[in-house]
Amino acid sequence: MFLIIFQQILLCQMEVKDEKRYRARELGLVVGVLPPGKFNAITDVKGIKVGHKTIILGDSIRTGVTVIIPHDGDIFREKVPCAFYAGNAFGKFFGSTQIEELGELETPIALTNTLAVPIVADALIQYTLERSGKDIRSINPVVGETNDGYLNKIQERVITYQDVFEAISTARTGEVEEGSVGAGTGTIAFGWKGGIGTASRVLPKNLGGWTVGVLVQTNFGGILTINGAPVGLELGRFYLKDELEKADGSIIIVVATDAPLMPSQLKRLAKRAMLGLARTGSPSTNGSGDYVIAFSVNQDCRIKQSDDIYTPQTIKVLPNSALSPLFQAVVEATEEAIYNSLFKAKTISGYMGRKVEAIPIQKVIEILQKYNVLNYDKKFKLKQK
Repeated sequence: MFLIIFQQILLCQMEVKDEKRYRARELGLVVGVLPPGKFNAITDVKGIKVGHKTIILGDSIRTGVTVIIPHDGDIFREKVPCAFYAGNAFGKFFGSTQIEELGELETPIALTNTLAVPIVADALIQYTLERSGKDIRSINPVVGETNDGYLNKIQERVITYQDVFEAISTARTGEVEEGSVGAGTGTIAFGWKGGIGTASRVLPKNLGGWTVGVLVQTNFGGILTINGAPVGLELGRFYLKDELEKADGSIIIVVATDAPLMPSQLKRLAKRAMLGLARTGSPSTNGSGDYVIAFSVNQDCRIKQSDDIYTPQTIKVLPNSALSPLFQAVVEATEEAIYNSLFKAKTISGYMGRKVEAIPIQKVIEILQKYNVLNYDKKFKLKQK
């Protein structure tokens, strides 16, 4: 009897490690017409770093922090133009009102769980004070959240300053870890395990050659559609099935670009990210916090802190007539980032013995082949153990 219990505990501990997961393009699933960047990630936008702190403790804590750092400099004193858009505002997006008013980002962006927003915001304030000077009298920390309380005992509020600092200090360019990590550790999407996902698109040189990168924290429901195929219906797990399935939840969408854009243009870009969300089958329900934050890292449009505040700064921007290709890029990157968050997520057991399964990749592949929406003929087969 003891041996059986021990084996069950061991399997529970191993389930996060043993599942082999794949990104959309590794399965032959290509979204849209524009090419991705080298890493097909938000970090394809030059200078951006992403860091995670994953917190798995005992049988009840499944949460974490994810940070997106716009550039290597002093962000407070070299702010980047930024915009915020609420597709549906059932949530707590810290710092959004000042972004709406001033159109500036002055701290890293942090993602976490709902009840950890205050401590994560406070940690960002401390980080900025230490990095940019103790004389600062106002800081606008930016924190997005989704509620991971199904798998995580969220009331414990375990996240600390140190967790945020660790996510920041370990942030890197290049490949981004996806799935059940960082702020996506305890999230759920379309009834399966959700998490962190990312993707990017690069415009042709004759359209500016700009890059758009997207990172998502998925924790919402709906009727999953992948490249037009009704995957949720085929798998029998979807919103309003027998009026039992729930679709409430949230998604945070972070959009970055190197195109020189002003806040009003970035808000237009942010709005289009919601179209990418809709393509995946989300109706953006009443209880869903669907938020988009978009910023530009372009050196020509940064807002530099200066003692001479009355001297105009020279800023270069694209005309509005050049934005349509960027809109296409953000729609495609958002859609693919959401798929990546599902495909890379692993089965997680957590609070009160609850378990959320990873989406079954082989079954999804069979459905995509049935509807002829894969982009190559080679049949994907999982290696059987």
